[in-house]
Amino acid sequence: MAESQILLNDFKRQWADTGESVLDAVRRVGESGWYVLGREVADFERTLAARVGRAHAIGCASGLDAIEIGLRASGVTPGSKVLTTPLSAFATTLAILRAGAVPVFVDVDEHGLLDLDLCRMVLASDPGIRAMVPVHLYGHPLDLKALAELRDQFALTVVEDCAQAIGAVRSGQQVGSVGQVTALSFYPTKNLGALGDGGAITTDDAGIAARCRSLRDYGQSQRYLHDEVGLNSRLDEVHAAILGHAFLPKLAAWTARRHEVAQAYLSAIRHPEVRLPSLPSSAASVWHLFPVCVPAQRRASFMEHARAAGVLTAIHYPRLITDQPALRGQTFEVRSPLPRATALAASEVSLPIHPFLTDDEISRVVAAVNTWGGA
Repeated sequence: MAESQILLNDFKRQWADTGESVLDAVRRVGESGWYVLGREVADFERTLAARVGRAHAIGCASGLDAIEIGLRASGVTPGSKVLTTPLSAFATTLAILRAGAVPVFVDVDEHGLLDLDLCRMVLASDPGIRAMVPVHLYGHPLDLKALAELRDQFALTVVEDCAQAIGAVRSGQQVGSVGQVTALSFYPTKNLGALGDGGAITTDDAGIAARCRSLRDYGQSQRYLHDEVGLNSRLDEVHAAILGHAFLPKLAAWTARRHEVAQAYLSAIRHPEVRLPSLPSSAASVWHLFPVCVPAQRRASFMEHARAAGVLTAIHYPRLITDQPALRGQTFEVRSPLPRATALAASEVSLPIHPFLTDDEISRVVAAVNTWGGA
């Protein structure tokens, strides 16, 4: 059974596809004798900025750090209120807290994305909220036109969390193009993942970029001159070389395969108790995850049936951020009821989706879902 399991991510197959290029990148760094903030990081930052359509990219140690640095560099100060989602990886909120700011939560829409209509109501009622961290969850793009309207109407500082959504498009516009700052994650499971942790901030603002570069490097403006309390959050040369030379050139093909897998699931999965993800026709997801919903009381049954069929599944995310024990004693606000986020947390199951799934494995996943027993 172990060898026939269909994995959520298959890093061994990724290594078979990229291993020689990875080793060449590592060898190049080793031979250079320069391991931190050298030519590889600079080259990757230029390539990444061009790829996402931004003027500047700043490599850092993680997606979490990218959000925190982005918030601080764009003017969010301790005590600032930051509107965000209760349904995401905890890092989204943790970054807000680490910046000294106050998370303000509203519910998500039917797709699991931050409800921008609710955001408009909250922003109109509270002039003290002038920052926002929206998340393009599951690889699905938010309505970027509506997000830009909120930014302009309420003079918002927007840090887009694109950790799961590099390359996603809405109405022809790429995610990460609305906020003053965009945060990316290169955690290994991400569509563009490193062989370990990594992240990046992108922006069109030269001043914000300069401050991000300082904050990631102990708050230095020049060597041994520390203007503020920063972080040790530098993307290292090895990861930059691997990302830039081995993985980024394959991202378009990997994303195209994710799309093929998603379309196969959408066309072939037919089960009355399994709700498939749906998106507006204007949204081109990059399908970081393929989230389905099943009755909450039957989720364990569904996952066990899939496991018995050799299909591994996961839950993203089983507990709302507002319910996390780490928030006890922290200052935060919940500005709307959270019924949709609560329902998703109770019912969501992620099916395997990655670029290395075979057609046979896709068929096996579909069969596992469609043969799940009735209530």
